[in-house]
Amino acid sequence: MRLLAARRVAATGIALAATLAAGALAKPGAHPQPEFDLILRGGTIYPGEAPPYVGDVAIRGDRIVYTGPKATGSAARLIDARGLIVAPGFIDPHTHAGEALTSSDPAARLVLPFLTQGVTTAFIGVDGGGSADVAGTLGLTQAGTPRDQGINFATYVGFGAVRSAVVGNADRAPSPAELGQMQTLVSEAMCQGALGLSTGLFYAPQSFAGRDEVVALSRIAARHGGLYDSHIRDEASYSIGLLGAVDETLAIGREAGIPVHFAHIKALGIDVQGLAPQVIARITAAQAAGQVVTADQYPWSASGTRLSAALIPRWAQDGGRAAMLARFADEAALARMLPEITDNLRRRGGPAAILITSGPRSVSRKTLEAIAREQGTDPVTAAIAVLKLDEVGIASFNQSEADIAAFMQQSWVVTSSDASAGHPRYYGSFARKYATYVKERKVIDLRSFIAASTIRTARIFGLTGRGELKPGAFADVIAFDPARFAPRADYAQPALFSRGMQVVVVNGQLAIEDGQPTGTAAGRPLPRQPKAGTCPAP
Repeated sequence: MRLLAARRVAATGIALAATLAAGALAKPGAHPQPEFDLILRGGTIYPGEAPPYVGDVAIRGDRIVYTGPKATGSAARLIDARGLIVAPGFIDPHTHAGEALTSSDPAARLVLPFLTQGVTTAFIGVDGGGSADVAGTLGLTQAGTPRDQGINFATYVGFGAVRSAVVGNADRAPSPAELGQMQTLVSEAMCQGALGLSTGLFYAPQSFAGRDEVVALSRIAARHGGLYDSHIRDEASYSIGLLGAVDETLAIGREAGIPVHFAHIKALGIDVQGLAPQVIARITAAQAAGQVVTADQYPWSASGTRLSAALIPRWAQDGGRAAMLARFADEAALARMLPEITDNLRRRGGPAAILITSGPRSVSRKTLEAIAREQGTDPVTAAIAVLKLDEVGIASFNQSEADIAAFMQQSWVVTSSDASAGHPRYYGSFARKYATYVKERKVIDLRSFIAASTIRTARIFGLTGRGELKPGAFADVIAFDPARFAPRADYAQPALFSRGMQVVVVNGQLAIEDGQPTGTAAGRPLPRQPKAGTCPAP
């Protein structure tokens, strides 16, 4: 790639009449003003879902003003994109990047793990973790976060945050008054710009909620035009089972009258591997009956969660971490717990399939099997010993490639990362999906990959003006080398930037240039507009 920058460059074939028509010639002797701020020239353009073609993308300000054959007009910067794939910036609808986006460190707010793989927009507040203070999260109040993030971002209001604020960590139903408080919090968050309600019904204390409670809050999000996004109650065989949890999620959507989005769709664990076709059949039947149902998926066989969530029964987590630790010290409670932990470890594929990804240095980057061997004990005892030290993150190798491929091939499944610290999915999910599932294994083709990473996601979530390359759209544009684009991160070294992403433009500003970060932070918060007439006038 040849970058001609720091001077105005006239695009070849410019006609004087076109220059005059654009008002570029102000007076005799004056230097012509460029018609475009930036042209990406001669790349293979994948505009979103439409067929690719070779041509130019021209940008003025924060918008795309031309796409097609060679642009006639001058540009302040001209990038030779020949041999590169030019596409809309990727949109990641399920991330745990909120800490980076709201950090006091400007370098963290650039979110380079995303930019270096072409992600220009991300969603936070997922799995029920999103704050009820959506305006503060988006930086729309005076006391909110700084507005110099490297990427665009939107947020959900999280069921877990709302329930914890009102009910706490207890395993009980809310009173009518408490339910009313939660509904008010959800309504206020929707009016502040939340995408919808997110839940993580697998996790305590959200797992203590019944379906009726979730429906009651989802109806509030629906009233404001939002979506219901869920890490479903069971992706494996812990409680109601994968198929039972799919049915519950679809029922919540029907009863609340709200579009349903399955977070990181999967079949997790040895008991449910091979069930992807049945999950797909249930969802497509719901769609055929008129229900709006979509999903996202990360392209890794290892999931990521907390060790307590993977192994400790929910009754033992009633009251939070302090209560769980007290039960470890209670002989009767521990005796009741051990068989359940043993079975949870089995369904996860055993101690060799669990890798500690965060926590004390003495255990990080080791499998539970290796830790048990070092301690001279059994894996269940080792897991409890680790949890006594601290809560830790894990990568759990528990999905079959056949299931991953089956979900990936559905037109209603879009690309996500579920980005979390210690797992390579933070630094390499979009790069891996291309390198592994498009280029190497040919599970999907390049056009499908780009559509599932851009325009389909934008349509699901109503991101007007993003996710496609066309005049008038926001100038979120990427260009990558199809021969080199791949992740460098893996389970041993999860924090390595991807390679092959040559250009990233965010709202018209170069964030990656010639493969290197520029330090420019041009991202914006993207509050969702609530349904007209459902919120108080500002």
